Amino acid sequence: MIEITSIAQKEIIKGFKARFIHTDNLTLGYWDVEEGAVLPLHSHFHEQVTKVLEGKFELTVDDETKVYEAGYVAVIPSHVIHGGKALTPCKLFDIFSPVREDYKL
Repeated sequence: MIEITSIAQKEIIKGFKARFIHTDNLTLGYWDVEEGAVLPLHSHFHEQVTKVLEGKFELTVDDETKVYEAGYVAVIPSHVIHGGKALTPCKLFDIFSPVREDYKL
């Protein structure tokens, strides 16, 4: 059993702090995002599923921008450009496959 709050937070980019769990095949990310924090447009070879747990997050995936709220899920295929902005303080949950080795540091 893992208690999420017992995992140390890492600030990956300004305003985006996360706790990570890594398995053999996945990385789970629990994010606390400050209002106004911007995730620059980027892409990676990982598949990603993002669920908004709390707040409102404006997310652009492959030139389509939508506002996601609690309960909404975005599926981001490998190599697709995406980015966003927290319209309110947010809690997000990400699943990445394969493992995000860069988030193990």
